Amino acid sequence: MADDGSTEGSTWPMPRFRFSVDLGVGMNGVAFQEVTGLESETQVIEYRQGSSDLFSTEKMSGIAKYGNVTMKRGVFANDNTFWNWHASINMNTIKRRNVFIKLLDENGKTVVTWQLNNAWPTKISSTDLKSDGNEVAVYTIEIAHEGLVITNG
Repeated sequence: MADDGSTEGSTWPMPRFRFSVDLGVGMNGVAFQEVTGLESETQVIEYRQGSSDLFSTEKMSGIAKYGNVTMKRGVFANDNTFWNWHASINMNTIKRRNVFIKLLDENGKTVVTWQLNNAWPTKISSTDLKSDGNEVAVYTIEIAHEGLVITNG
């Protein structure tokens, strides 16, 4: 048996550094530096049933809430894709899209997909500029959505 750190028949967690993003409409496989905010929360409704013998509230599930997803990407010459998408928001005429964030294995095969339904950009930020800095210029885009679906493979 080779000593490569793996054990035959065992499963290891996926590393988080290899992923791609499909923003739809000709924007497939967009490379991002970072994606955060893939989260879902269910509100808790507390109530006390009128005929309950217990002197406490009962809890039940309420409305699902989804946090905004933030993505960071390097600035490229002659690429205004995010600014154009954000500029398309005009008096509630938003070009909503389904966005797919894909975690990839070492062979580039999709392992997990997070689908953001009816997504649209709520905020876009340009890079900070510093005359003494040597970091890469990075855009930050914040995306609101109406649902998060997770699929394997």
